[in-house]
Formats: sequence, C-alpha cells, structure tokens
Amino acid sequence: MNFQPDSKVLIQGIAEPLGASHTPLMKAYGTQVVAGVSSGRGREVLHDVPVFDLVEQAVEAVGDIDATLIFSPPYQALDAALEAIAAGIHQIIIITEGMPPLDMVRLVERAEATDTLVVGPNSPGIVVPGQVLLGTYPADLFTPGPVGIISRSSTLTYEVGLVLTQAGLGQSIVVGIGSDSIVGSSFAQWLQILDEDEHTEAIVLVGEVGGESEEIAAQYIKENIDKPVIAYVAGRTAQISKPIGHGATVQRWHQEVIVDTPISDKGLEIGTAASKIAAFKAAKVPVADRPSKIPSLLEKALKPSAAKAG
Repeated sequence: MNFQPDSKVLIQGIAEPLGASHTPLMKAYGTQVVAGVSSGRGREVLHDVPVFDLVEQAVEAVGDIDATLIFSPPYQALDAALEAIAAGIHQIIIITEGMPPLDMVRLVERAEATDTLVVGPNSPGIVVPGQVLLGTYPADLFTPGPVGIISRSSTLTYEVGLVLTQAGLGQSIVVGIGSDSIVGSSFAQWLQILDEDEHTEAIVLVGEVGGESEEIAAQYIKENIDKPVIAYVAGRTAQISKPIGHGATVQRWHQEVIVDTPISDKGLEIGTAASKIAAFKAAKVPVADRPSKIPSLLEKALKPSAAKAG
C-alpha cells in the first residue's frame, strides 16, 4: 500500500457521470490525476486531463502509474481492472457498484497472482487526509491525525470521519473496502496494513449486518493486531427475517450456511448485529452503540499507549 501526494493516478471511466464529477474534486485536493481512459474518447481532454482509449496508451504517454480508480459500468469493470493489471498498475480502487460476483472471483484470483491490491467494488475509495483523495469522499470531513478508519459502509464512513474530526481525532487513512457481495480486500488485510503503519496509532472498524466479515475480523484482531481497535456495527434494529440493504447484506438469513471459515462453529446467527457485536466483545474490542460514542472509546484506548510512550 503506497498512496502519496505524488502518486500518479489514472481514472478509468473518466467520461462516466460519477468519474466526470469527482475527477475535478480529486484534482482540487491535490491528487495527481495524470490521465483518463474512456473508449472512443481518446485524444480528448476532460478537466485538463488527457484521455486515452486504452490503459496501455495512457502508460506510454505519462509513464508508470501508481493507482487507478475505476468508474466504468458494472459489466465493464472486470475488463478495466484486468487491463490495468496488464499495464503494470497494482493498486486498483473500484468505485463501481454491482459488479457481477463471478467477475470479482476472476479478478481476485488475478490480483492474488500479480500481487495487486484491489479495493471495492462499491467503494467510496481511499483518502489520506491532507495528502491524497482517491474516490468520492467529501474531503472537508476529514483531517490529518493518528486514527485509521476501515469501513464497509460509504456514507456512514463520512459520519464517523466527521465525528472524529469534531472531537479533534484526525485520521491517518480512511478506507472503504466496498459493499458488494465479493470485495477485493478484506478487513483482515487492512487491519494488518494499519497495524504496521507508523502513522496509525488506533483503528476504527465500521461494519454492518450481513455476511461474516466482521466475525472473521474480530478473530483476526484477537490473534494478530497489537494496536487499539474500536468497532461500530450498523443495522442493530434490522429485521433479520427479511433481506436488507447493500449487496453484501442481501441474503436469506435463516438459510445461510457458513462452511470452512474460522468462525464456522458459530452457527446460523452469523451475519446478525448480535453475532458481530458478540464476536468483537469476545476479542476485547470495544463496540460503540452509536457513531458519537466512538471518540470517547478511542480516547480511552489511546491513553495506555500515551502513558507508555511518556
């Protein structure tokens, strides 16, 4: 993971409505958007960014590219990602929502074989406050500091960032791992990244009902993470007998069977808010019952570290 102010960034799907609207915002933040790709729009210039028909052409023109953001339509996103990997780009953020699950299976396999970091799909992206904005975040909600945020939610991440900023707790990095049913990088991967990051002193994990990613993350924290972690789980009042929410949370609750995972012994309650909260508490991870409570839990968690440093 290497996102710096001087990182060269490509926008695939720069002519798509979301790409077109957020490219100038990223540039205004200081992100070095060096090229865009949009089939049939080659040789155009959008928002002072040269546009190419192919990623390979963009790389030939501007040199090596550090990261790409994909705004392409769902059924074109896989081809866009594979094209980026083939051109030597190994940090990919997929903003697109609703990529076909089998396409993501193919992409995850290819990413693992090429040591490529994939964030998303259905992700708001990544922001390193004060340095680089990669995605659709409202940048004014975030400020530099020592707290890393890893989240499955999009807009809820904005709220958590604002709450921390108002409490004087700036952020080292904010990552939306994505809300589709299959995502490229997990809570566990990002927990390890932030545990090793010298700019991060504590981590906030924002989860939501559905799936087993929070339960797996809790077990991973218990076994591997040294830094303080605070969790928040959205969806406590959801009716678990009905399908709800994001692509990752739409499921047949009482028919789900979890097989061959580290938390397979927990039974059919996996995916509920109660299951996730219980898993975090078993791992001794404090759980906020609302976003506004996160700062006080963080301050308590950081006090031992501050005392030890003193």
